[in-house]
Amino acid sequence: MQDVVLPLFPLSAHLLPGGHMALRIFEPRYVRMVKEACAGDGCFVLCMLNSRGDLSKNEHIFPIGTLCKIIDFDLLEDGLLGIKVEGQYCVRVNSIATEEDGLRTGAVERITDWTAEIDDGVIEPLRDKLQLIYDKYPEIARLYPELKFSEPLWVIYRWLELLPVDAANKQAFLSEQNCDKVLNYINDLVR
Repeated sequence: MQDVVLPLFPLSAHLLPGGHMALRIFEPRYVRMVKEACAGDGCFVLCMLNSRGDLSKNEHIFPIGTLCKIIDFDLLEDGLLGIKVEGQYCVRVNSIATEEDGLRTGAVERITDWTAEIDDGVIEPLRDKLQLIYDKYPEIARLYPELKFSEPLWVIYRWLELLPVDAANKQAFLSEQNCDKVLNYINDLVR
């Protein structure tokens, strides 16, 4: 697949494939990003922030992001634009340019999804504990039209979003060909 140039939305929160997130958009460059995305395919790349990276060289954005699709939008009570996005798949940002208004765009390519052959006995405790979290915090569950607890990768991605793992470690996990390391890591933390 050839690189495609898309707007980048750097954020300290993380969204991975199959994830849903509500965002408040207020900076003019991101209002423009949303307008342009809605006029096209509704997509942009949500990127993880690198707190150690040089902003002037665009090193503050980690190379692996998630292509997101805008699935809903609304004018919030405070007058700001609210959007709801869904993570589609991971991408690698190969180069970054800064536009006149400060919006960053990147040439991105799709990353191959993790391979996963996960024994049900391994994923079951993670699934059960994730269900408890979604029961305890219904505002998170309401973001999803369907909770896919029966899909092991969906469960792993949701844990990786929720756990307080720094972005550099998440980048390392996402760089792997399969989810074995992250699955072991999550299992160790959750136990």
